[in-house]
Amino acid sequence: MSNQAASRSVAMNGNSRSIWRRGALAAMSVAIVLIPLSASGRMKLDTEEARARERSLATAAPLHCLVAHRVGKIELAVANNGTFGREYHPGPSVDWFTGEEIPHSCQYPKKSNIAYLFGGAFWIGAVVGRDTLVSVGADGWQWAYEMYPDQEPFGEIVYRSIKDPEKPEYQDAVSEEDYIAVYTDTLTQGVPDDYSGRPHTPLHIEITQASYAWSYAYAEDFVLFDYQIKNIGEQNLQDVFMGIYVDCMVCFDCMSSNGYIDDHSGFLHTYPSRYGTCDYLDTVFIAWIADNDGDPDVIYSDGNPHPCPHVTATRIIRTPSDSLDVSYNWWIGNGSPTLDFGPRERPGVGRRKEPVRDFGTGGLGTPEGDCNKYYVMSNREFDYNQTYTAVIQPTDSLWMYPNQELAANFADGYDTRYLLSFGPFDIRPGQTLPISFAYVAGENIHTVEGNVANLPDHPDRYLANLDFSDLALNATWASWVYDNPGVDTDHNGYAGKFRVCCSDSAVERIDTLGENPLVLDTVWRYTVCDTFFYEGDGVPDFRGATPPPAPEFWVEASVNTIRVRFNGLRSETTRDVFSRELDFEGYRVYLARDERASSYGVVASYDREDYNKYIWNENKHPYPGFELLEPPFTLEELRCLYGESCDDMSFHPLDYPRNSTYRYPLYPDSEFYFAPQDFNVSHLGVNTPIRKIYPDQPYPSSLSPDSAGPEELTEDGRLMYFEYELELVNLLSTVPYWVNVTAFDYGAPKSGLASLETSVTEGARVVYGGSGWEEVEREGLEVYVYPNPYRVDAGYGEWGFEGRVETDRPVDRTRAINFANLPLKCTIRILTLDGDLVREIRHDKQPGDGTATHEQWNLITRNTQMVVSGIYYFTVEDDRGWVQIGKLVIIM
Repeated sequence: MSNQAASRSVAMNGNSRSIWRRGALAAMSVAIVLIPLSASGRMKLDTEEARARERSLATAAPLHCLVAHRVGKIELAVANNGTFGREYHPGPSVDWFTGEEIPHSCQYPKKSNIAYLFGGAFWIGAVVGRDTLVSVGADGWQWAYEMYPDQEPFGEIVYRSIKDPEKPEYQDAVSEEDYIAVYTDTLTQGVPDDYSGRPHTPLHIEITQASYAWSYAYAEDFVLFDYQIKNIGEQNLQDVFMGIYVDCMVCFDCMSSNGYIDDHSGFLHTYPSRYGTCDYLDTVFIAWIADNDGDPDVIYSDGNPHPCPHVTATRIIRTPSDSLDVSYNWWIGNGSPTLDFGPRERPGVGRRKEPVRDFGTGGLGTPEGDCNKYYVMSNREFDYNQTYTAVIQPTDSLWMYPNQELAANFADGYDTRYLLSFGPFDIRPGQTLPISFAYVAGENIHTVEGNVANLPDHPDRYLANLDFSDLALNATWASWVYDNPGVDTDHNGYAGKFRVCCSDSAVERIDTLGENPLVLDTVWRYTVCDTFFYEGDGVPDFRGATPPPAPEFWVEASVNTIRVRFNGLRSETTRDVFSRELDFEGYRVYLARDERASSYGVVASYDREDYNKYIWNENKHPYPGFELLEPPFTLEELRCLYGESCDDMSFHPLDYPRNSTYRYPLYPDSEFYFAPQDFNVSHLGVNTPIRKIYPDQPYPSSLSPDSAGPEELTEDGRLMYFEYELELVNLLSTVPYWVNVTAFDYGAPKSGLASLETSVTEGARVVYGGSGWEEVEREGLEVYVYPNPYRVDAGYGEWGFEGRVETDRPVDRTRAINFANLPLKCTIRILTLDGDLVREIRHDKQPGDGTATHEQWNLITRNTQMVVSGIYYFTVEDDRGWVQIGKLVIIM
């Protein structure tokens, strides 16, 4: 934080941001009258019914919900009142579904405790008849909150996820973390008037808001928003403009440190990018916020530095029309008119050629009231970056001359917000129009130490030292996930926009007999062209690159052994969404003692034998170096390319590592080296315990089991060619194990996408390494109980025999007595010596269940009390009526 920024808090009208902002929300206790409206899955109201229900003014409280996207690297709070971030949510900052505290509006990286947002809101304005109306999720300065959800239960946010197909939230899911909310602007009673005393006049819109997040490396830095705006009123909404309002705050411990008063906002139109061998200027079109220097040297109250060198931004990725006007306005909000500032075009110039408007605050920044908000949303201005504030000259033909006593402070960073808006268009009654945007984060915008010293006098130099590469890459991926490039979603023959990048090359005849190779002559010249899609077909996909589907797998237990069988049909035959290639690379088998991701370890793996070729590029950005441009090659392919022949066994790619590169004689300027794509553990049953169940089975005649021949199918109807197995041995038979089989690909080198792997936790199976159900049934094995006796002072939890999963529960609620060698279906009863029933447990399992012969009792009675010390009988009665009887001892 600069000295100028540090001294700035004294000019805040004597009020800190925390007092005003949090006080505003805490003090806003009003009687709310809700007009109940439809949400996803409910009957949509026609216009007349909606108006009738509005007139009824049935008293009810809006069901305000707050959730947090946490699946990726960015943690972003989202509410169901037209806002994102936690500060414009009227309730506690607690996740509606998990009950966890949401510590910041936006935290990046997750769990860093560094804030990158105060709050964001959706704005929409239109001309309705002869009136100009604006509705906002939040004003950002006044107590204006004009969008509200329905009453309980209709206003509740809906959660969906693609993570587990077996769970109900999988249906209609788009991402790993979907949140769907519905709200309207029709509420009037109890909604505070604006700054001039004018009551809120609704546009009569219903907004269905969906937000999506992923955990994959290419998508973990952004959240996608999709809004469907419906006119539920009776009048046309004309000249509609929509906007995303963002109030910046980048700091650690922001309120006590005044860390929010040295923030910057700017706009990035384009950024240099590279796809394969093609260099091009990518149109990223993002409004960004960042701290002015990342606070590298600030020591906080805990005695430690907490730098914030990253950046967050908004990218509009879908609007109702491609030919709309876009505006970017930033301003500094402050109770003092002299400090309330934003760039303004000179009166009578610019595209609007209007006189200077009075925004109602006495300053040039914060627009108050519907007319002023609509003016800013529709002014078609693209403000200069905040860093240029102090170098605007009095003679500038477009921009008004800033107050020079304050311009240096503004340029150096301040309490800034921005509005990214677009329009105009019309919305007829009953019509729905879309808007989609991404809230994106990028790492390490600040890489040059002391760069802030270039402000306020040298903004060009300052901006040139900022590194937007990660932000630009993440923004590009956000647009690609929204609309997959090269994918014809609606099957109309158009797959999107593409670029063709060509380079000239030559093949030369080389004399390699001497000490130095000599070019004798050029054999021929040719041009190499690379074509790639950079935009989709305009039809939203909301689908990202994913790893190959995980294989189907089954587990079978025997004493001290678990047999894992899996079928990889879908894993090995599913094409990548973006490259359309079969990019399957291999499998990994994981074993854990509990369900936490950190507990899983690889016990076996298989991957195809293939090698990456890293090529030297003198023009690589930002420095020369080797780069990966092509998918991996098989050994046979490399021998055909670089050996004497395809049968040249003397050529091996690992003979040319990075410190001993390969130079191709036909291409003297071509230098590259080879490395394994993964570990090349590719000899099934030899250097990996994974083996094919049917090693001699030929490739199937059809990939559809329904069309394959009976000689190609297993007893349960799977294709034999894709059947694999392995055995996990020397396991304990008395403890549970979590087993999973994942699939992974080799990534997409041209787009910089690393290898992707399916989740190690989703779809995992719990299994005991004891006797399987078939052995129990065949051998007539007796049921046994352990530990027996059970001693409360034995420390079973400390040894990991109980309480490994339910770590947040009291110790006396995680105790466990185990029953083993059970039949598939039976009833367990625990009784006192007098025959009183203590607890009854129904055991009902399927043959493929890894716990088919196992059950646990938590020592809780049927009256939900902890059992007491004593000797107890237990009985196990199967569905045939056969009963086994035993004793167990509990010492408390």
